[in-house]
Amino acid sequence: MSFDDRPEFKALNELEQVLANLREGISDWRRRALRAESERAEIEVGTDAVALRERLIALEAENADLNGRLDAAKGRLEDLLSRLRFLEEQVALEEQRS
Repeated sequence: MSFDDRPEFKALNELEQVLANLREGISDWRRRALRAESERAEIEVGTDAVALRERLIALEAENADLNGRLDAAKGRLEDLLSRLRFLEEQVALEEQRS
């Protein structure tokens, strides 16, 4: 069995991809948070309260969406870690039998 065909290495590649996606998501979240903080700093005290409230609602919705995406990524990561552990156990059993 070649290096690329072993299930534990396929699972490891999947795990690396999930981690890369998670890193990218966190980077996006950080960039958006920094932008929101910058925009908030620019808002003057006399700004229209209705516009400010609408912006706050939009930012809260975006934050909820990002948190949901982050939770989903964490779930996929846990699933892949579980699969990887199982595959590692299977490899260890195969090695013991050999």
